Amino acid sequence: MSVAFRRDVDEEHLEPRPELPVPPGPNLVTPRGMTLIEARVAEFETALTAAATEEETKAIERDLRYWRARRATAQVMPAFVGDTIRFGARVTYQDAAGKTHRVDLVGADEAGPAEGRIAFTSPLARALIGAAEGDLIDFGGKTEALEVVSIGAISD
Repeated sequence: MSVAFRRDVDEEHLEPRPELPVPPGPNLVTPRGMTLIEARVAEFETALTAAATEEETKAIERDLRYWRARRATAQVMPAFVGDTIRFGARVTYQDAAGKTHRVDLVGADEAGPAEGRIAFTSPLARALIGAAEGDLIDFGGKTEALEVVSIGAISD
């Protein structure tokens, strides 16, 4: 058998895992978002000291590089003040069916749509940014699909 087709062990031929993708654009965060990033860094630093295998260490180091980069580039934004929607706003809007929704416009790393926290770069957030109470917003290919009911600061 030719040496070209022989493997001593499969592990030496594994492809390295790619780095975690960093969202494009500025890394805007709320104070809560910065706290979450700090907690993730601490979590992975602790996990790194307890890693049992080289494979586990590499996986943790990969995640830790991502969270350290996010911490280094984080721009903590001041609390929302004003009457037009921007980063840090809590927005209540009504859709065309009359259903009311509430969302907080936050950084990419703290977004959780199930909790009503959407990234300021999401399509919905981009549609809402710059609007004021009472404005009708085009969204999802529909004209005047959303109506802004109220705007305020994120309180939690």
